[in-house]
This record gives sequence, structure tokens and C-alpha cells, in this order.
Amino acid sequence: MKTYRHLYPQVYAFPNLLAAFRDARRGKRSRPEVADFEFDLEANLLALERELASRTYQPGAYRNFYIYEPKVRLVSAAPFRDRVVHHALCNVIEPIWESRFIHDSYACRLGKGTHRALARCRQFVRQYPYVLRCDIRQFFPSVDHEILLHILGGKIADPDVLELCARILRSGEGILAGEYEMVYFPGDDPSTGSGQGLFAVNRPRGLPIGNLTSQFWANVYLDRLDQFVKRTLRCPAYLRYMDDFLLFADDKPTLHAWRAEIADFLVGLRLVLHPRKSVVFPVTNGVEFVGFRVFPTHVRLRRAGVQRFARRLRWLQEEYAAGRVAMEHVQASLRSWVAHASYTNSYRLRLGLLRSLTWRPPCASRPSS
Repeated sequence: MKTYRHLYPQVYAFPNLLAAFRDARRGKRSRPEVADFEFDLEANLLALERELASRTYQPGAYRNFYIYEPKVRLVSAAPFRDRVVHHALCNVIEPIWESRFIHDSYACRLGKGTHRALARCRQFVRQYPYVLRCDIRQFFPSVDHEILLHILGGKIADPDVLELCARILRSGEGILAGEYEMVYFPGDDPSTGSGQGLFAVNRPRGLPIGNLTSQFWANVYLDRLDQFVKRTLRCPAYLRYMDDFLLFADDKPTLHAWRAEIADFLVGLRLVLHPRKSVVFPVTNGVEFVGFRVFPTHVRLRRAGVQRFARRLRWLQEEYAAGRVAMEHVQASLRSWVAHASYTNSYRLRLGLLRSLTWRPPCASRPSS
């Protein structure tokens, strides 16, 4: 198997750091920390170059906060200079895995995304009568650092790059500890409390949600699953978007057998299938995937997604009337959702929602009493 050496100088090369800065800045130029970094851009990039070249770079502290849509998640925002390093690292190592990844892995990859995943799902739904829909329980909090570094080391033979990966991993250690419910696997010793790393149950785990590196490493980690499904199970109709994945077949027994084999395989990655969300059923019931419900003859929006957008519409109406958001922001939000919804049979739904609210100009005066 080919391994890659002498990668580290490419990571801290000034042109790569400049490209990484531009990538990290995209869509965030108005944020104060981005503006501060850009104000003295050359000095800040040269400082990062020196720290990385001398192996003295240390990641800063995360800013952690919860989001509540579409479900409660703890999101971690790294300091902007660290996000530049994340982009610089991924610029160098991501191409190594991109050629290895299967075609039908769609999350966080150039030229992929939710709508490509939807199109592929529609194709399979029309071809096969049954589906196994799977979800990995507590995926991001469960990722084992030692296993991930071992997988990375299978392709990267540059110790400095691996040490930088390990340093970034250590910077997020423990952030998701409160989101993880302990799972014991065969060979674990639940009675130990030594914390000395002698048992796998005590090893560091968890990828902070929000890092570019976390998204990329999630694909690296689950590439083992992708290869198992395609090469060992030889499933011809499989696709994955992050930790949600679908297998299609002509009969239920095949899918039930595959589910059992996947559950056994995931033990080696210290992962478990979600018991309620990993089920076999006919595609005529509708397959929920990447925010849509896919049937053989048509596609619908998920009800929860429609309800979220209706709430956002009401919020936008109130904020616009109060003068706290501009109409340009309202229009951009509406265009984004309409483009998303246009992939479904939802013309009447869109029309009804958009006609349901009145947009009162913020300068409209109230009648005097």
C-alpha cells in the first residue's frame, strides 16, 4: 500500500497558508476575529508558518455553544488562526483519501452534497423494493482517537503531519464527554478506573462538531465501513451521508443479514448502530434521507423541516418589522429554502407558506390611539 512522506513542509508553506486563510475566511469576512487576523495578514501568516515549522504551534481554546435545530448539538468553534491551520492541513492530506473514497459517500466532499445524495437515493429507490436505513449512535462523541490516528498512519508516513493531527485531536479532547453515554465492547474491562490508557475504554474519544478537520476525519473513519459494505458485503446500492447510510436490496432477509454483519464490523471501530433508527422496510413507505422523504414516484420535504422553516419565516417577519434584519437578508433566506424545496413535489406548499405572512416595512407607523 502506498504511503506518503515529506508532507509537512507543504502544510506550513506560505502559499498554502494564504490559500487556507482565504478558504477559512469565505462567508465570514464581517466577523471581528476574521477582520483582526486580516488586518495584519502577512505577520499573522508568518507567525503561523514559524510555529508550524518549529513544531511549537499550539491550538487555542474552543468556544462551545448549543444549537437546537434540527436537533440539540454541542458545536465547537476553534479560534480563527486554528481554522486556518485546519484548512492548511486538509489542503495537503485530503487529496490522499479523496481518490480512495467510494463514489457514493456524499458529505463534506467537493462536487457532492445533499442534492447529489438525494439524486442517487431516488435512483436506488426506483430500482429496489427494500432498504436498510442505518444511523450510528453518538457518532462524533464516539470516534476513538487511537483508531483514527492508526487509520491516518496507514497512508501518511510523515511523523510531523501525524503529530499535528494528534495535537488538533488533543485540543478537542473531552469536549463531547458529556454527550457520550458509555458503551462497553468485547474485551473492555468496566471495573478499571486507572485512566492510564491500558484499556480501550479509557482512551480519548470525540471529534468536536464544527471543525473542518472533524468533518474530513469522520469520512476517513467511516471509509472503513464504506469499503466493508462495497468489498465484503458486495452491496451494489449503498450510499452514505456522514453517519447516515442506506443499503438497498431485492429482499428483506439479505438486508437483515447485512445489518447484523455491519453491527459486528462496527465493533472494531468502537461504534454501534442506533437501535431504533437502523431498520429494514419497503421503499414504498418513503425513505428519509438528507432532509427529504423519497418515494419511488415522488419526493417530499420532511415535516419537521417544513415546521422549522415556518418558524423561521415568522421570526424573519418579526425581525424585519422591528428593523433588526434587512430585506436582502430575508430574500436570501427565502431563495435558499425555495431552491432546496424545489427538488420536491411542493409547489402548493411553497406558495401557501410564502403567502401566509405579511411583510410590514420597519418604518411603517402605527395608528395613534
